[in-house]
Amino acid sequence: MKTNPGNFFEDFRLGQVIRHATPRTLTAGDQSLYTALYGSRFAVQSSDAFARAVGYPAAPVDDLLTFHIVFGKTVPDISLNAVANLGYAACRFLQPVYPGDTLSTVSEVIGLKENSNGKTGTVYVRSVGRNQRGEEVLSYVRWVMVRKRDDAAPAPAPHVPHLEPSVAPAELGKGCPMIDPTHWDDGLSGSAFRFSGYKAGEKIDHVDGMTVEEAEHQLATRLYQNTAKVHFNQHSEAQGRFGRRLIYGGHVISLARALSFNGLANAFHIAAINGGRHVAPLFAGGTVYAWSEILETALIPGRNDVGALRILTRATRDVPCTEFPVADGAPDKPGVILELDYWALMVR
Repeated sequence: MKTNPGNFFEDFRLGQVIRHATPRTLTAGDQSLYTALYGSRFAVQSSDAFARAVGYPAAPVDDLLTFHIVFGKTVPDISLNAVANLGYAACRFLQPVYPGDTLSTVSEVIGLKENSNGKTGTVYVRSVGRNQRGEEVLSYVRWVMVRKRDDAAPAPAPHVPHLEPSVAPAELGKGCPMIDPTHWDDGLSGSAFRFSGYKAGEKIDHVDGMTVEEAEHQLATRLYQNTAKVHFNQHSEAQGRFGRRLIYGGHVISLARALSFNGLANAFHIAAINGGRHVAPLFAGGTVYAWSEILETALIPGRNDVGALRILTRATRDVPCTEFPVADGAPDKPGVILELDYWALMVR
């Protein structure tokens, strides 16, 4: 068989290593399209001049564009037959990525557990993205619910990996060069609030909303070479669970990150993602809002240029965040659709 039907749950085995096609060279055009889709305004990723002034050789690619490209490589092998992507953990950004860098991805199966219905199972994978020099730029764990090809296929012995609830501050910062705070221009970055201006327990309504169009989320998912069936094929999805195309969860993550600029403009680099949960689906026509809570602040050993904010950002569908809504267990109604727990670096 020359075509790829994708892997089903019974095709995976613990310890399996999968080398994914296709290497991808990122360009300034990719970054421009990413900006057009989400409107991200963080100064370091927007301006070569600003980035060079504070310590980068040039403006790096947006951290989440790197994440989506590395993630997209895994889809044909890991989640082509997925029911849902369930969560993320232990995601660390390990090297900055610049236009001209080529990324490729390898995944290892680190956990398997059949679900009680006998029709699906959860697959845990650790995926690593490397650049053309073989340097790790991103490493993360995700778990995904995958259909079985044959409901009668025997289940593997269950193994659920232990995952720490968060990345330790000492592990942060590898994806960021030393920053020169004296050349950080608050007027150009968009905010006078630096690391010391944020406290644990603070809540920030990011105010703005973005309505998602059908063409936008399909363009975005194709940009990442993510081939998941549920995002593209209305002919087949009309007969599916929702009756329409489902928006890639990563699209919501990028929207929430872009919206967070209003209130977190100096949080210029995502250093790690501790965990993430797609609480409810999003469809075209929905308007995304977001708010963030500062869970903790941390100094990074050996660095006096930046500090780390642990941020929990919640995105909502068709619900402004003036009252800081939380997940209410009603996925069929407007409300919280994403919870993302991450560390962001902020200049001191």
